[in-house]
Amino acid sequence: MPDHARVTSLEAIEDFRAKLIVYRDKAGRVLDEINDEVTRTRLRLQTDWRAACEADIRRRQRELEQRQQELFSAQISVMENPTYVQQDALRKVRQGLRDAEAKLQLIKQWERAYDQRVETPTRQVEKLRHIVGKDLGMAVANLAETVKTLNAYAEMSPVTTAPKPAESEPPA
Repeated sequence: MPDHARVTSLEAIEDFRAKLIVYRDKAGRVLDEINDEVTRTRLRLQTDWRAACEADIRRRQRELEQRQQELFSAQISVMENPTYVQQDALRKVRQGLRDAEAKLQLIKQWERAYDQRVETPTRQVEKLRHIVGKDLGMAVANLAETVKTLNAYAEMSPVTTAPKPAESEPPA
């Protein structure tokens, strides 16, 4: 085992420590952004998208009722025959309503599947967050302590040892 350590650059260790701190901070921000985006997407899915789709369905239902009333009025009117334009408008409104209802069903499916699909990757992100927050934090602290210890070691004055006296040879 050698008598002394062979550290060639304390600055390199300190530079690595500084870069590790920057990395830890950037990684923490990215992981926070991922977590925020998962939460925002869940809220949009459960509130914004669903509410917008439900409002669209209600609007289309009112429009359908209006078109049906117009067609019915035209049918009972002696003077007006239901026109192709009215029937086509009613058909388009019905199709639009079916599309909106299908979209709502799709959103409901996404709601049910979202947590299942996102759960595993979210757990992995949380594990990484733990590593970045705790383990890298401990590594930064250990590197600081290492630099401190090595600085103290480097400042120590070398102990000079007196050369061992040559053993005298026994008289022959």
